[in-house]
Amino acid sequence: MRRTSRPKKAALTYKSAGVDISANDEMVDRIRRALRRTYGPRVLSRHNAFAGLMLLDFAEPILRRNYKQPVLVAGADGVGSKLLLGLQHNRIAGLGIDLVAMNVNDVLTCGAEPLFFLDYVACHKLEPARVAEIVGGISDGCLQAGCALLGGETAELPDLYEPDHFDLAGFCVGVVERRRIIDGSTVQPGDVILGLASSGIHSNGYALARKAVARLPKRGKLPVELGEPLVDALLRPTRIYAQSITALLKKYRRKRVVGAMAHITGGGLEGNLPRVIPRSCDVEIDRKSWPVPPIFRLLASTGIDRREMFRVFNMGIGYVLVVRAAFARSVAAFLKARGETVHRMGVVRRGTGRLRWR
Repeated sequence: MRRTSRPKKAALTYKSAGVDISANDEMVDRIRRALRRTYGPRVLSRHNAFAGLMLLDFAEPILRRNYKQPVLVAGADGVGSKLLLGLQHNRIAGLGIDLVAMNVNDVLTCGAEPLFFLDYVACHKLEPARVAEIVGGISDGCLQAGCALLGGETAELPDLYEPDHFDLAGFCVGVVERRRIIDGSTVQPGDVILGLASSGIHSNGYALARKAVARLPKRGKLPVELGEPLVDALLRPTRIYAQSITALLKKYRRKRVVGAMAHITGGGLEGNLPRVIPRSCDVEIDRKSWPVPPIFRLLASTGIDRREMFRVFNMGIGYVLVVRAAFARSVAAFLKARGETVHRMGVVRRGTGRLRWR
């Protein structure tokens, strides 16, 4: 009987399954400098370690915080569908800054100093140059925030993501002395609401923003003059408030001047400011106390009503502080000197824990 042989199967490898270890090694080499440029004297991390190491306090006496009851503050967030616009226009470095901002600005609201940041990048196919561009943006954001990019994870998942698609997630850890935690408990009627201007849409509401942009004329003049290309207005990175806020809290370290802070993200002012005030108080906001930036007026012109705009977008205010009335003017002056645009937006009243417009 004639013996027949079966065709030999090709060897099965990780690369043939869609994961390229060599590309990952190249990516690690590319991003090493991006991490190291964010390291301060508290970072103890070593190359190729399985985890990042960081001292809670400075070793040098002149810089030491001398924590008695240090409390760690953590946050996790992403940048949502702003990713799709960044991919569409091949402008992805700014998304790394967005990622840092969304996490750091949240951690700040408790009065914490940002310590370190971790990132997670997941993609269909690992392209070292693209990942290096994203991580470079994250590194830029960490420098702005004054925190260390301590490490991260890059996952090549061809069975989970479409070609050319990727996702980002970030994690920030900060520290605050327990007795200096800012939680809204000291807010009282008469306190003043100060708003810090946003840089634009920031990183929320892009599902609606992209639908609105699709209604705009493809050619010719836009219904609202922006003074810049539309793509610049849409993709401007989220403002990071860390340097200004941490400096302010150090200046008033011995006084409870700031009673509450809110990062204005999804839900707008109505969805975020009431979260940080006592149930016995309302915040009364003058809608005319700050100018609404042109990008929001352009989006509204496509058919989004005013209530929906204020429910979804920050409308030009990215961060809010509730401060004691006697210090409102000096706090505003200090923040302006640090480069912030500050608006006196309203006041705290007796109430039931809601926001009222006037």
